[in-house]
Amino acid sequence: MKLYYSISEVAELLSVNTSLIRYWEKEFPQLKPNKIANGERRFTQKDIDLLKQIQTLLKDQGYTIEGARKSLKNEGLGQIPDNKLQEVEKKLMDMKEQMMVLKNKLDNN
Repeated sequence: MKLYYSISEVAELLSVNTSLIRYWEKEFPQLKPNKIANGERRFTQKDIDLLKQIQTLLKDQGYTIEGARKSLKNEGLGQIPDNKLQEVEKKLMDMKEQMMVLKNKLDNN
């Protein structure tokens, strides 16, 4: 797996024109590929994953540019999936129990 991909490689992966990728770059502030000295874009796997997500929202799910932008922004706010939230709650409860045991030990000394 490569670290960086050119815009033409990314366009080929997504089956779109390079101009569409440049347009999406202007429309979606989350998309910020690295640019080397001569201005060429270098996309990471994270950039490609974001582009795939944008493509899915626009082409498959029928979102407008504004709707897709809002969807990505809301997703970026760190909404935690329920299963992850339950894991965190369980860990916190375990920690609370351990702290109560320690407190009781300290109180009894």
